[in-house]
Amino acid sequence: MARKEKATASDSSGKSKMPAGEVLDLAGLVSYAEGSIVSRTLVENKAGTITLFAFDAGQSLSEHTAPFDALVHVLDGEGAFTVGGKASSVGAGQALLMPANVAHAVKAEERFKMLLTMLRSKEG
Repeated sequence: MARKEKATASDSSGKSKMPAGEVLDLAGLVSYAEGSIVSRTLVENKAGTITLFAFDAGQSLSEHTAPFDALVHVLDGEGAFTVGGKASSVGAGQALLMPANVAHAVKAEERFKMLLTMLRSKEG
């Protein structure tokens, strides 16, 4: 089960849900929920999106592809990722690139939080 948390601020473009010029504790902007994946979009524009996720233990996203590069930065805990058939464990303070059009999956063997930055290509 996934749910989205409401964003509380936007800039003049209406696309950013993150206050400009403020220092924020990213991990504190999204909460764990039992049996769920919680997401909160911070920025969304033509270039891509920046979204926070909190995975409860046992939650997962099945293998899929996306038409843009995605950079995962784990903020809390540790997540299990598979990218192009290669399994990796990514812990707090570590990052992983999931290239466009390459199959990937995510599993939370324990609770973890991540920041996902998705970048659209110039062609897309």
